[in-house]
Parts: sequence; structure tokens; C-alpha cells
Amino acid sequence: MMFLSPAVTTTFRFRASRRSRAGLACLAAALAIAWAGPRSARAADHRIEPVAAGLEFPWSLAFLPDGRMLVTERAGRLRVIERDAAGRTVLRARPVEGVPPVLAQGQAGLFEVLVDPDFAANGWIYLSYAHGSRRANHLRVARARFDGTRLREVTTLFTAQPAKAHDQHFGARMALLGDGTLAVALGDGNVERTDAQRLGTHLGKIVRIGRDGRVPADNPFAGRAGALPEIYSLGHRNPQGLVFVAAPGAPGQGVLYAHEHGSKGGDELNAIARGANYGWPVTTGGVDYTGARITPYRTLDGVTPPRVEWTPSIAPAGMAHYDGALFPAWRGSLFVAALKEKSVRRVPMDGGRPGAQEILFRELGERLRDVRAGPDGALYLLTDDKAGRVLRVVPRAPG
Repeated sequence: MMFLSPAVTTTFRFRASRRSRAGLACLAAALAIAWAGPRSARAADHRIEPVAAGLEFPWSLAFLPDGRMLVTERAGRLRVIERDAAGRTVLRARPVEGVPPVLAQGQAGLFEVLVDPDFAANGWIYLSYAHGSRRANHLRVARARFDGTRLREVTTLFTAQPAKAHDQHFGARMALLGDGTLAVALGDGNVERTDAQRLGTHLGKIVRIGRDGRVPADNPFAGRAGALPEIYSLGHRNPQGLVFVAAPGAPGQGVLYAHEHGSKGGDELNAIARGANYGWPVTTGGVDYTGARITPYRTLDGVTPPRVEWTPSIAPAGMAHYDGALFPAWRGSLFVAALKEKSVRRVPMDGGRPGAQEILFRELGERLRDVRAGPDGALYLLTDDKAGRVLRVVPRAPG
């Protein structure tokens, strides 16, 4: 593990890592896969069906045990998707009531919705959203009880510190880990990049909290002077994909995967380990939007290299792990929604090692914000548009 001292802004001092050589080998393998180039899948292999339309920049989708779905709109609305008496999938005209106040401007808004694994018994859902004003805002996580029409007992579980200026790089994805705790990804705020290396701020970190908001005692920096106890990993730019993949036959164990936007190039897929540093902004495969170099380093001792790097950028957004029955060839893959590339990247994983990628759904020609694996074995897509849609991907019927 490594981090930048708060007093250091231009000189980087790193502790050597036992994993540095292995990390370099991992990076080389990931780059070799990327340079080999992905292949595009044929649209004839699948069928894309409309589920819901007329959504204002939908951001996240979650499945309820009774077959309904919850979808967030960045403007601050939470909606229910359900079937009518004729069995058709319909979007409720009225948003869910009781959503807490949301800062909705620029990149700020209502982000992730996550359903508690014990929802059938407790009714809990979790929301991440921008809170505050443009000049002083935070990423906030709240828990609420959903009764079918409104949210009740809304409780704040986490508010990122300190307040930041501007309305960019919130991160905001969430994932439930195998031990029942909650991981939350936070961007660097796009103000002071080196905040991602400082342990006195939540910016540019992945944090881990209990589902009641309490800090787990075994967090890597809990009890450390000057460090915020919620921090689980550091060195992130703007992580907008987060998924926990359980280990087969080992309940509670598995791997947390995250992806994040680079600047101009340097988008990353990472396997997250407690206390690890993922390098931003002292290592990156990208350059600034002006073309200026951000850092001379792509790798450094003490920095965990990405499993996959995308240069040029694809602008990764949501992410899902697929283990369904409808597409047997896709089982064990990560699916990464890509805004800029207007696609979904399928990344097959074998023992944590990424295989040759496949580019999917470019026939839509739309920016894709999220991808989810449904309990019915289908894939679900959210299009990033003022008139956004929820789409369902199923196999094309023979003939």
C-alpha cells in the first residue's frame, strides 16, 4: 500500500510492494489483450426489446423480488417498472414519493439504487446521490424502506467529506460485498487530483460501511491518525462500475471489481483489494484533455496495476457480472457499459484473468449508462439520453 502525504504535492515517495513484479506482469498481460483488439458480436445473435421509455437520463436499475424494477433518473426521480394486468411491462407514470432532496445539475444527480438482499423481509433499498449546492456538495448514501409507492424511514448512512466545489466526478456506484457490508465508489471531484492519494478525504476512494452506516472495525485505515476510517482503497479517478463476484462454493468470499474513467485514455478495470492504491494521478495510461502529460509513470512500486486498460477511452459506466442461463457462452463474464463507444464490452474472466473482449450492441448507436444481469437471465441496458430507455437483451429465436 502507498499514499501521498498531505504535505507532498510534487514529490512522490512510495513504499516498495511485494507485488510490484507480479503487478507489472499483470499489466503487461492486460495490455497485450487490449492491443490484440476486441471483436464485434453479430446483432443476429440476440434480440433487443423495449421495456420502458421516456426516462430523463436513467442511471441505475435494480430488481425487486416480486419482478418489479426500480430505475433512477439523474434529475432526482425514482420510478417503478412493473407489469400491468395484461402482462405488459409498463412504467408507472408517477415517480416514487419520498426521495430525499437531490442536487441535480451537471454530472450531479440521483445515481445508484440498490436493493437489500433481505428486502422481502425488511423493505430496505439504498440510494446514492449528490447532496448540497454546486459550491459545496457531497456524495451521500441513504437507506429507506420502500412500501410500493413511497420511501419511508429515510436515513443517511454516509456523506463524503469534505464538501467539494463543482459538479463533477462523483463516482457513486455501490455494491454489496460477500460479508454483507456495502462498498461505495467515489470520484476525485475533478478539482484537486491528488486528493485521490490523501487519506484525510473520501475523494478518489472506495469506502466500505455497514448497511446501517457504521464503520467496520477491520477496515484497512480504521484507527489510523489522519485517515478517514471508511476508506477501503485509494487512487481512483471516477469509478462508475462496481460489482462483487462471489467465489464458487465459498459463501462470503469473492472479488470486488471496479472500473473508472481515465482522462484522455487510461480507462481501467481493477480488482479491488483492501488498502490497495490504484495510482491516480501518479500513474495512468492517459493524458490530459489538452494533450498535456499528467504523470511520467504508467506503473510504480506500490501501485496495483489495472486488469484491463482502455486507451483510447471507451468511457466505462455501469457494470454487471453475468451467470445466467439464457446466454451460456457469456457466463462468467463482466459486462461494461460504454458511453463514448456506444457499446457494451464483454470481458470474459477466467480465474480473475481477463480474456479477449467482445463489443456488443453497437447497432443501437446510443450512449449506454448501465448494464444489469436480470434474474430472468436477460441483460438489461439503460440508454443515456434525455429520452432514455430501458432495454432487455434476449437470445434471438431460431429462424
